[in-house]
Amino acid sequence: MVRLLTINEKLDILQKDIGYEFKNSKLLRVALTHKSYAYEMKNIDKDSYNERLEYLGDAVLEHITSDFLFNIKPAIDEGEMTKKRAEIVCEKSLSDAFRNINGENYIFLGKCEIATNGSTKDAILADAFEALLGAIYIDSDFITIKKITLKLLEEQISASLKGETKVTDYKTLLQEILQKKGTINIQYNVVEETGPDHDKSFFVEVLLENTRIGTGNGKSRKQAEQKAAEVAYAKYN
Repeated sequence: MVRLLTINEKLDILQKDIGYEFKNSKLLRVALTHKSYAYEMKNIDKDSYNERLEYLGDAVLEHITSDFLFNIKPAIDEGEMTKKRAEIVCEKSLSDAFRNINGENYIFLGKCEIATNGSTKDAILADAFEALLGAIYIDSDFITIKKITLKLLEEQISASLKGETKVTDYKTLLQEILQKKGTINIQYNVVEETGPDHDKSFFVEVLLENTRIGTGNGKSRKQAEQKAAEVAYAKYN
């Protein structure tokens, strides 16, 4: 008879795949906990699920990728750095990196997300990946998280530098086409959020010099922003 692994045993395997062992294992558990699971467990404390860690991880990720791209040789200009950073940190890229460590097998999801195959959704996996980076940053130091981040994203970074990225990042494409017209001010605003906290939908507008040029909706803010940028890009391209 095959013995099922305990949660702690499964998380030990994940830590080996990441190449980092947590000093505070609770941080890892929180990083992998989706809001739908926390609410189902009647635990609505904002530090019981991964959204705050995701916010931190997003900032850390942007810093690390910006630093890496700034220091590569031969040097690339600001526009190319912006494009490649967007390719590396986009939702599809991050979700693929998370799949590379089998992260989808370790996420704690509520029944509603399990029923709709939440563990296969790029938005959920990308958010968990960012939350994981945020958790490692808190648990260690900047040198450690930088090393781990570049290792986990090695495949995505390599593809971007070689020009092999297949992901269409409409936010970057929109920025590039509008920059040809001179200095621009692009903003993305969440106009409306609908649905319960564990299953939200976002409606986003993209503004050019305070004028709406596109709208989009999605199950995550990033997804909605991409949809809005796609609409605007089609208009200006």
